[in-house]
Amino acid sequence: MPSSIAVVTSRGAKRLAAGHPWVFRTDLAAAPSEPAGPVRMADPRGQPLGWAWWSPTSEIVLRRVERDTDVAIDRSWWRARLAHAIARRAPLATVTSACRLVHGEGDGLPALVVDKYDRWLVVQLLSAALEAQRAVIVDVLQELVAPEGILARNDASVRTREGLPKQVELLAGSVPEEIEVDEHGVKYLAAPWTGQKTGAFLDQRENRVLLRGHARGRALDVFSYHGSFALHLAREAESVTAVDASALALERARVNAARNGITNLECVEADAFEFLREAVVRGDRYDVIALDPPALAKNRGSIEGAKRGYKELNLRAMRLLSPGGLLFTASCSYHMTKPMFLDVVRDAAADSGRPMILRALTGQPLDHPEVMTIPETGYLKGLLLENGERTA
Repeated sequence: MPSSIAVVTSRGAKRLAAGHPWVFRTDLAAAPSEPAGPVRMADPRGQPLGWAWWSPTSEIVLRRVERDTDVAIDRSWWRARLAHAIARRAPLATVTSACRLVHGEGDGLPALVVDKYDRWLVVQLLSAALEAQRAVIVDVLQELVAPEGILARNDASVRTREGLPKQVELLAGSVPEEIEVDEHGVKYLAAPWTGQKTGAFLDQRENRVLLRGHARGRALDVFSYHGSFALHLAREAESVTAVDASALALERARVNAARNGITNLECVEADAFEFLREAVVRGDRYDVIALDPPALAKNRGSIEGAKRGYKELNLRAMRLLSPGGLLFTASCSYHMTKPMFLDVVRDAAADSGRPMILRALTGQPLDHPEVMTIPETGYLKGLLLENGERTA
């Protein structure tokens, strides 16, 4: 007889009890008769397991959002959950005009991303269950934030696994092609309709400020994109070189530099691996280097290749450091775990011939919460390293 309750295997129930909200298709004992949306869960004995997002075509068929099956997943529930997430970001209002208001599982709202760019919101609905609740999500966000517009950047590939189309569409009001962001006094343009992620890399905000506090002399920003690290470095360093393979991205970096009155920034269009290799051959030296590559490990099968890539990048960057110079290196690959990344960078340090000192180990900022029992929420890791060589 059809049931509106999803029955989860004992193995799936054990995973939920350990604090992870996902139930995979292999742990679904009985599917609910409901269409995509919120459904109640129970274990094989009939014990309630809470509410979950039900996505019939996904490998992650259930994502728990509420432990109490007696509550209703209605507008009041959404308002309380979104208001709590937004309130956590209150301290950021004094330092930046852009931040992530909802970070999916990190805020107890699986598959939902909401980014705020000044007076506008950009959302991502990454599951079929969320798509079914689009209207109430938009309605509550309008009440709580009162944005001038809400844009859906639903062009992430994960939506195809949910049986959903990839598309970018306006959900409310109007959203400009470019939005100026003020980040700790540095201004740059975000591109909500076409830029990476939802328009900019908000997760590196605090790391940019960290490195800016150490900037001096000659600085290098590799994989610069729109120049986010470079702009901060240029405030303190004598000169900054921004390297990226995209001419379009570097043009945006130049525009951003002009908005800040920065004149000590040079943009170089080049493959990062080739640039670093040639710079080592030339004997170049830099006092501060930012190394923030895109995700090199897209899946488990690409981990070994990613390790080789990260090692080469870090080894060459270390060899470019002047004595006492600082390297900030990062990985945004979830599959490249913290221990893996530390091992790779440690191997690079050993081969560099330089005594590299660990100054700081960084993670994600306040608006990108990492939940200890949900490893997938923690993808960004960074190291601030010092070349311990003594000056002559």
